[in-house]
Formats: sequence, C-alpha cells, structure tokens
Amino acid sequence: MAVGTRPALAFFDVDETVIAEKSLISFWEHWKSRCPAWAAAGAARPPAEAQARDRAELNRWYYRRYAGVPLAVLEAAGRLWYDDYRGGGSAFVRPAVDAVTAHRAAGREVVLVSGSMRPLLTPLAKDLGASAILCTELVVAAGGALTGEVQRPMIGGAKAEAATRLMRARGADPGECFAYGDHESDLSLLRAVGKPVVVGDSPRLNDAAQRFGWPVAPALRGPLRAEGA
Repeated sequence: MAVGTRPALAFFDVDETVIAEKSLISFWEHWKSRCPAWAAAGAARPPAEAQARDRAELNRWYYRRYAGVPLAVLEAAGRLWYDDYRGGGSAFVRPAVDAVTAHRAAGREVVLVSGSMRPLLTPLAKDLGASAILCTELVVAAGGALTGEVQRPMIGGAKAEAATRLMRARGADPGECFAYGDHESDLSLLRAVGKPVVVGDSPRLNDAAQRFGWPVAPALRGPLRAEGA
C-alpha cells in the first residue's frame, strides 16, 4: 500500500462462497464420527417451529448442540475436520480462492465473514492468509465449556454491521473495499462496500447484480490449489 493511501479490505462469506459446502453441516458429520459421545448428547432434531424460522434462529439452535463441550475439544476437532476437508478435489470454490490470492497480492487485507464458528474458520483463515475473522462467537463458561449460546449470529445485517465497524477501525474507504457472497442473506454485506461480487446463481443476488452492474463469479468447484500451482 502506498504511503498516504487508505487501506482496502476484501470480505469473503465462507460457506458456498470460498468453500463448496456448508461448514457447520460438514463438521457435524465429522463430529458424529470422531466424537460420538458428545454428538449423541446434542443430536436432537430441531422442533418443527425452529425449522420454519429464519437462518439466525436455526444458527442459534445448531450451536446449542455443543452445550457442555470444552472449547479446547471443539477447537481440536475443528483442526482435524479442516485437515480432512481441505484435501477434497472439489472442496473449494475456485474463483473465490483465486480472488483471495489476488487481493493478498495487491496488498488488501482479506477478512472472512461467516455464520460459522471460529474453531472451523481459524484453520481456513490460516491456510488462505486471511488476517481477520468476523463470525458467530460462542459463549464460554468460566470453566472453559460452551454454554450452547452465542453472542450474535453473524448472519444477514450482522455481517454488514461487523464489516462496517472493521472498515472504520482500519480507516478504510468502503468505496474501495470488496465483498463476496453467494446467498441472499449476504446482500447487506455486498451493499456495504463499493466493489461487491456475487458468487454463484442465487436469483436474488443475480437480480441485484444485473440491476447495479455488479460482477458475478461462477461457483466452480475445485481443489484448494489449482493444478500446476
């Protein structure tokens, strides 16, 4: 970054934007096989009314499955899950991974913004070279175990608010910042910056892209490292 210029940030939603799957669902399958006793304790299905609620409510319900689990256990499981996940031949959305590389090469700070949890996102951020994570933060009791509650689901408007706070803290010009998202719940995040990019074929996001002239990147799956890289 040149002397006297303001920093620029690149915000990336994670699930089905950077990685090709929903991290919480993928991790739950891993958790059931690697930590069956803990998984059995939290395996109850959501009540019918919860299934009909919005994504933030379902996000809260999901994390209640981990009530009583020591944070250190979940962090270790998250690292193992990512070690397994990252080797998949179609585990990542290649255009987004390429964009991460390009932004870092241009000197922009890469930030992951996700409704997922830090134990899953930390190894991904390290792998990608992302310097900050804005996510659903878990509430931890004094003894180090999870309460099952969260501070606030990082979904919808919460993403835009968190990104705006970080841009302000960094002294960044929102008009020069980027954001990438695949789902209609990412719309507020995309509108918080001057350079939004839609990933994939969400009808609502593609309508917005057509209306506002935003670029659209295909959600092409592939490995973390492109062949020959």
